[in-house]
Amino acid sequence: MTMTQSSPAAMLRGLLALGRISNLPTVWSNCLAGWLLGGAGDWNLLAVVLAGASSLYLGGVFLNDAVDVSWDRRFRPERPIPRGVVSEWLVWALSFALLTSGLLTLSLIHLRLLQLAWGLLLAIVAYNVWHKRIAWAPLLMGLCRGLLVLLAASAAVYGPDGLTVWSAVALGLYVAGLSWIARGESQGGAASYGPSVLLFAPIVLCLLVNDGAYGKQGLLLAFVLFCWLLGCLVTAYGTPVARRKEAVAKLLAGIVLVDLAAVGPAFPDMVLLFPALFLLCLVLQRFVPAT
Repeated sequence: MTMTQSSPAAMLRGLLALGRISNLPTVWSNCLAGWLLGGAGDWNLLAVVLAGASSLYLGGVFLNDAVDVSWDRRFRPERPIPRGVVSEWLVWALSFALLTSGLLTLSLIHLRLLQLAWGLLLAIVAYNVWHKRIAWAPLLMGLCRGLLVLLAASAAVYGPDGLTVWSAVALGLYVAGLSWIARGESQGGAASYGPSVLLFAPIVLCLLVNDGAYGKQGLLLAFVLFCWLLGCLVTAYGTPVARRKEAVAKLLAGIVLVDLAAVGPAFPDMVLLFPALFLLCLVLQRFVPAT
């Protein structure tokens, strides 16, 4: 190991890469959307949810690299652990600490939210343990994001209702679709077009639920999301395989647009927060890889 590799600056860059912090704005977006769908309410509770969810997310992605270290040494030697920039035991320790602190933070609110937090934690662990072994692992990733929306809605005034559940399902399908595309990219498999259908679930829901006074806004937001997805799919399938990684990064940023389509028509005063998170995600991707 060289001195540069073991320097504090190199370790910090390695930890940022392991944490995939460029995706954190999508976690915050999921929480904000769920909180708004649940009727909003106390901003302090939202802050607690954001802190707990961020901790669970970071713990989950650290766990991903810790579990996959043998595979990464063979197929992704550029990752921080195989390169020797960050030690394996430190990643395990950080994962455990972050997952535990996230669960404890969310337990400060109420029992129902803690139950959902336990469900989210189990889904995170299940995905990381089995995602290289089972073909339907992307559905577990989608479940994680859907539970995040329901968890945040549980901290709001009214809690999750039918629209919240359907929005969580649509988001989960979108994330499962991009996870399948990412799975093919990371494993170097042939392009599979089937999973891309799942990406359009939020658009279908947006068009179905927004009528009357919300019709025009819903149509506009669905169109914006459609255009973004179209560009991502052209990048993924209309160009060489090497650009599928770029498409996956864009699809990850698109999670914020999914949340915007879910809540934008009903909460026009909050709409600007989502484009801000979307742009933040794209900016962070310039410095820290999203995958």
